Amino acid sequence: MTMSICKPLSRRDLAARIARDIPEGWYVNLGIGIPTLIADAIPAGREVILHSENGILGFGPAPAPEAVDPWLINAGKQHVTLNAGGSFFHHADSFAMIRGGHLDLCVLGAFEVAANGDLANWATSAEDSAPAVGGAMDLAVGTPRVWVATEHTTRDGAPKLVERCTYPLTAPGVVTRIYTNLAVIDVRDGRFVVTEMIPDLSREALQAQTGVELHFEVPEYA
Repeated sequence: MTMSICKPLSRRDLAARIARDIPEGWYVNLGIGIPTLIADAIPAGREVILHSENGILGFGPAPAPEAVDPWLINAGKQHVTLNAGGSFFHHADSFAMIRGGHLDLCVLGAFEVAANGDLANWATSAEDSAPAVGGAMDLAVGTPRVWVATEHTTRDGAPKLVERCTYPLTAPGVVTRIYTNLAVIDVRDGRFVVTEMIPDLSREALQAQTGVELHFEVPEYA
């Protein structure tokens, strides 16, 4: 079967897929882009404590338009809500939490991920608007689990999963799992291991959109 009859996950569906895998009680930082949508998709009744590097712990989903608090935002400058027991603190204290290893997981976007777990997610050229790597560097090296949320390819169809990153690295060897709009892929021993694919997608079609050899733990058309 070809990609023409497959329906890749939307950004919100991808965020919901990731949210289902976050265990009860984990402290989690959500990066800018697709990861921020996870806050709206945490399963009902599951306690996941969300952290934002601008100094919030325990924030919730985006508010209704009539309930927006202009002072309550995440690191991506998006409006959020505050759950019961949530707190605010200094920016320096927030990074002490990150660098001290007190988070269980961070979910970041990516321009490229290499088979050895290298992550590039802040710049694609010297002309990019981002002046520096920013807080993603601290999150990537200070958090024991780094998951990536991204489309499988660029808008031009170039693979984001590659043998070696060509863009400036955010951190080397840190990514443990990748969620794309086509598949769930673990990073193990320098290899990409596919553990889940969207319905009606063949292994050949997924491999054709990937810049490095994939290893499969799922049956064809699972």
